[in-house]
Amino acid sequence: MTERLAIFAEGLWAQSDAKTGHGVLRFGDRDVACVIDSTRAGERSAEVVPFARRDVPIVADVDAAIALGATAVLIGVAPSGGRLTPAWREALLHAMSQGLDVEAGLHTLLSDDPDLAAAAGQYGVRLRDLRTSPTDLGVPRFDLSRPPGLRVAHTVGTDCAIGKMSTGLELHHGALARGERSAFVATGQTGIAITGWGIAVDHVIADYIAGAAERLVDMGAERGDLLWVEGQGSLLHPGYSGVTHGLLLGCQPDVLILQHLAGQTVNDDYTSRPIPPLPEVIALYEDAVRAVRAAPVAAIALNTKNLDDDGARRAIAAAEDATGLVADDVVRHGPERVLDAVLQRLAAVT
Repeated sequence: MTERLAIFAEGLWAQSDAKTGHGVLRFGDRDVACVIDSTRAGERSAEVVPFARRDVPIVADVDAAIALGATAVLIGVAPSGGRLTPAWREALLHAMSQGLDVEAGLHTLLSDDPDLAAAAGQYGVRLRDLRTSPTDLGVPRFDLSRPPGLRVAHTVGTDCAIGKMSTGLELHHGALARGERSAFVATGQTGIAITGWGIAVDHVIADYIAGAAERLVDMGAERGDLLWVEGQGSLLHPGYSGVTHGLLLGCQPDVLILQHLAGQTVNDDYTSRPIPPLPEVIALYEDAVRAVRAAPVAAIALNTKNLDDDGARRAIAAAEDATGLVADDVVRHGPERVLDAVLQRLAAVT
């Protein structure tokens, strides 16, 4: 049977928490029947979330998804803490009773839930946990060696959930169009749902995050010689900076791309924490990565989703004036200008 996904995003499709579902629709090639969100039922996915490459109906529940031919449910949201809620759990049990497979990238592993595991056996359906990690990870190689001939670009950010993955994928597709042997390196559940491979580094034991990043670069080297390593979290985020730092050092990038949400001045979760001016953030990341490898910020990827076209142009110009670097919104305007800047910087440093 051909798989058709229903993206479960109850009450959250319009929010950045639904980034897994947004990413699968925008960048993936899996067949998607619909989005499940009773608060937006009757609308279309692209009406609620612009810049999507595909447009599917939004329905109220699992039964409506089955009527549209869904054969599997993907939990398309990544809430803070990544836990399965009781209401979602009941919806998944119902889906499984109707013969649907279930896939999720939560910290709550589906396979660890006794009732879900029992239901999978009872109904003959599959559970797939995206947020798992290999059991044989360790620290990076002591000589910090790296596969030869690689160029590694790494997206980093001023906050979480502001577009680091989207920027990496846009740049990857732009590089492919130019004939580059490019590979996108997925470091989180959404990227893994899109590409089918990777390691969710925020599920890795803290001591082994850098080793996981090194493993990912090794895996990427089997797929291309220009790697776009997906960023996670932010060095400015009190809750998630640990995974950011481990990933930053472990992947040993040649260049960085700094992602910023235009107009954002404080951390979205820790609102008492201001976001410094972009030149200060650039210095922070360049100082941090220097522990293993000098890697300059090559360009600014600006997320201008909250602005109209004129406002976006003004924000991009302001970012360029403030940093002296090329800045653009690669989703809104395409990846060309940022890609040119990154490739030119890579040529200079590798």
